[in-house]
Amino acid sequence: MQRPFTGWHMTGILIAFFGVVIAVNLTMATFATRTFGGKVVENSYVASQNFNLWLKEARAQKALGWSHSIALDARRVLTVSISAAGAPLAGATLRGVARHPLGREAEVTLRFVSAGPGRYESDRPLPAGRWYLHLQAVHGRDEADFIESVQ
Repeated sequence: MQRPFTGWHMTGILIAFFGVVIAVNLTMATFATRTFGGKVVENSYVASQNFNLWLKEARAQKALGWSHSIALDARRVLTVSISAAGAPLAGATLRGVARHPLGREAEVTLRFVSAGPGRYESDRPLPAGRWYLHLQAVHGRDEADFIESVQ
């Protein structure tokens, strides 16, 4: 025997449908708020005023002709190689700050020691996970900033 389709059946279907939609929306909103803080810069107006200065600094850095590569060994110690016009850049001073992408871990300040011509190793290992590494290399009066993601 077939039962007739009533208003109660339609009400049940609508409640189930919108219940699923609301549950998915709440899940996605929870993931979004827990994984991204939403802040790229402290103050976008001030950042916009510095934009031309940042472009000028980027052009000056590009004119230096420095290139770099970063490796993370099994001990999670960083090795940075820097070259100028294809030759190892010896005698540079490197400093670095590693930041967790989501800000859940404390910043790690890194100092680098020479490990050969143009090669520098961090003084401590990085904790496990993904990190944004902001390196500053100084050689004489020349300075370059590098930002890389390491994992």
